[in-house]
Amino acid sequence: MKKIKLGIPKGSLQDATIKLFKKAGFNIIVSERSYKPVIDDEEIECLLIRAQEIPKYVERGVLDAGLTGKDWIEETESKVEEIENLVYSKQRFKKVRLVLAVSKDSKIKSVKDLEGKRIATEFINVTKNYLKKNKVNADVEFSWGATEVKVPELVDAIVELTETGSSLEANNLKIIDVILESTTKFIANKSSMKDAWKKQKIQEIALLLKGALIAEEKVGLKMNIEKKNLNKILSSLQSLKNPTISELSDKNWVAVEVIIDEEKVRKIIPKLKKLGAQGIVEYPLNKIIY
Repeated sequence: MKKIKLGIPKGSLQDATIKLFKKAGFNIIVSERSYKPVIDDEEIECLLIRAQEIPKYVERGVLDAGLTGKDWIEETESKVEEIENLVYSKQRFKKVRLVLAVSKDSKIKSVKDLEGKRIATEFINVTKNYLKKNKVNADVEFSWGATEVKVPELVDAIVELTETGSSLEANNLKIIDVILESTTKFIANKSSMKDAWKKQKIQEIALLLKGALIAEEKVGLKMNIEKKNLNKILSSLQSLKNPTISELSDKNWVAVEVIIDEEKVRKIIPKLKKLGAQGIVEYPLNKIIY
């Protein structure tokens, strides 16, 4: 039987990725003793690998596909095919930022002030390219972790990923530039995408993952609305776009169903009730395929 080898990112993205796969319809079970998670799809073989390493393994064909950050694709300068952009990170469904940060009381105000200074980061190549672009000569050293605590005693600045900025704030650091914004990418080996079967399988997985991700921040709403109030409700609540409207046995009423952003629900439901909607039901969604 044909299989694709799929890289699942070990570390900060691991839990969020496994959760996303579950919503997409794939159950992945990770054992502490193995780097090969079990997945309930006999056409997929999963390997649990650090996100930093996935781009190179995909480029070389060790993996047919995998999930990693745009930041690591750029850092490793890997030649891969980007199949889908998946905007999620460890904590949120947002982009993360690779930032240049210094101590809050530092005299360094911009990248130009880093001439002759020392910078710590995991992103050696990205940082050197950034400095080169800005015509700045500085010493860039690899950081093995706990990068935020190295300023200002060990280095003058750091280049680090941040989601919320809270860790930088806790370590008395300030951001002086954003080097790049990064999202999770579903990537594939270029040769694998020339194999018809593998290409179709990879695209199917991407479709389901994208659908699951879109559904993460949306919910479905169902309600009954008296016909005389329908136009008033729809015009008052612009969030109710493209609703499905069905006739009920009582000809004076209709059933309305709509998909909306979850963050808007707490404000919309009281308004719907006030405007005469009845039997309001909110329900979660697993996938939305456009």
